[in-house]
Amino acid sequence: MALNSKQTGIHKDAAPTYSKISSASLSSLAASSPLYSYRSAKSPRSSPALHTSMSVSSQRKPRTRQSDHAIVVGWLEAMKAASPPRAATLKGANFNASGQSVEEAQYVDWVAKHPSALATFEKMVEAGKGKQLVLFLDYDGTLSPIVEDPDRAFMSDAMRTTVKEVATHFPTAIISGRSRDKVYEFVQLAELFYAGSHGMDIMGPAEGYHGVKVDGTRGMDEQGNEIVFFQPASEFLPMMNEVCKALEQRSKNIQGAKIEHNKYCVSMHFRRVKEENWQALAEEVQKVLKNYPKLFLTQGRKVLELRPSIAWDKGKAVEYLMKALGLGFSDDVLPVYIGDDQTDEDAFKVLNEKHNGYSILVSNVAKRTNASFSLRDPSEVMAFLQSLVKWKLRSSLEQNSS
Repeated sequence: MALNSKQTGIHKDAAPTYSKISSASLSSLAASSPLYSYRSAKSPRSSPALHTSMSVSSQRKPRTRQSDHAIVVGWLEAMKAASPPRAATLKGANFNASGQSVEEAQYVDWVAKHPSALATFEKMVEAGKGKQLVLFLDYDGTLSPIVEDPDRAFMSDAMRTTVKEVATHFPTAIISGRSRDKVYEFVQLAELFYAGSHGMDIMGPAEGYHGVKVDGTRGMDEQGNEIVFFQPASEFLPMMNEVCKALEQRSKNIQGAKIEHNKYCVSMHFRRVKEENWQALAEEVQKVLKNYPKLFLTQGRKVLELRPSIAWDKGKAVEYLMKALGLGFSDDVLPVYIGDDQTDEDAFKVLNEKHNGYSILVSNVAKRTNASFSLRDPSEVMAFLQSLVKWKLRSSLEQNSS
């Protein structure tokens, strides 16, 4: 089975120790501040501007001049495309001669092109024998279900236990559009690396975890413990604070709109906004965005996000973490990325281009994606992670008995 084939669908839109890993050569800390204590499991605090040897060039290409109306219309179409109805809730669907809804039939065809990571698990791990597996996970829609209120996107105790178990066997990072503080508040596992704000706020334990030693931009927390962190967009923080206040003011009369300040990006959730009010919401967002030419807009599942115009995304975060862990994209490393949103496509693309990773989209409807494999929902993600743990334990027993 081809590991990294690029396919398209329908919808637009630690028991055993890690193997010894060499340190990456990254630049040193330019300033220090009280930061995050993994030992005390306290939420991370803010930190100063940081740098790394990885290039964070340059801003993205400037937006083409369009009328405000054209921009809003384009956003509106994308908002609808990025928020497809879930297969389980479709009403009045068309059915084929076999009694399947058209959407269900499309999903079956789509899964043939993006096989289930559970159904093909044994074939997948066969290719991973003797390799260092590294796991990257999105949060919302991957480790927790999508919910109406983003503040209540809690992961289950069973999922937390599963993530903790998998992290004892493999270096594991969570990469989310949420702020790093919020992700840690939801997950509460000190063993992991956390990348919030789509990878613009990364932190991990400098002392290492089960053999992994990270050499990078360093700081000290208030207990005197060393941590490693990276924030390529820290200069934008004052601007993001302004934008958050502006969006709150602009959207206060649109029922159901919710603003979430994710530190280096600001999210406008419209899951609770009636569809007839989406255009009015998009117009208010455009009025704010046009005052901040150094920002750009991205879209996810019923969310609009304003982000700094730097060449950084979840794909860049994966590359940074692989480098910080001293791994790189070599033939003896197997990175696995699991995510459900449009913003995860950048990471899928990186794994595909490096020709040695597994990209897995979480979706129960057919949609266009760079991912090679699929899982239906967070319950299948948990089953897949549990299968990884069992495979690792089985492999260790076989190795010890040989």
